[in-house]
Amino acid sequence: MKLLAFAATSSSKSINKQLVTYATSLLKGSRDVSAEVLDINDYEMPLFSEDREKELGQPQLAKDFYAKLGEADAIIISFAEHNGSYTAAYKNLFDWTSRIDQKLFQNKPMVLLATSPGPGGASTVLSAATTSAPYFAGDVKASLSVPSFYDNFDMEKQVISTLDFQDKLQSALALLTK
Repeated sequence: MKLLAFAATSSSKSINKQLVTYATSLLKGSRDVSAEVLDINDYEMPLFSEDREKELGQPQLAKDFYAKLGEADAIIISFAEHNGSYTAAYKNLFDWTSRIDQKLFQNKPMVLLATSPGPGGASTVLSAATTSAPYFAGDVKASLSVPSFYDNFDMEKQVISTLDFQDKLQSALALLTK
């Protein structure tokens, strides 16, 4: 299985990047699983608008991102929440890529994650992502919000430190390999 994972944020210190990297490491130990953790900063493009699309066409970076999604057998995304919604960086990448093909997730099985420092665990954006992904050909197998990241993640060891969330994450990830 070829796994593609990324944090839906451009932050270099992203706790969602830490979470998705950790989740990916749990599957990398399985036999027959290769994994790649993308940095969406590698796909930075001008802000999407119809005017820019007419001017630029479909940027190569959007095509490259779409191809990465297509090459994967499964996808894990961890969503940062900005004011209750997607980060601008992710939304822009999503907008450009969806213009190539609205079914940009290409029927791939997905696990969607989110975390935040507070008790909400970025659950608002996670709910939006989980609800909308099927419209874009995402086969959402599971979603998990991890609230109060610094209380539930060991920063030194880079692991989830709470047994309950560890079990929920393992259960969610197991659905990708079925």
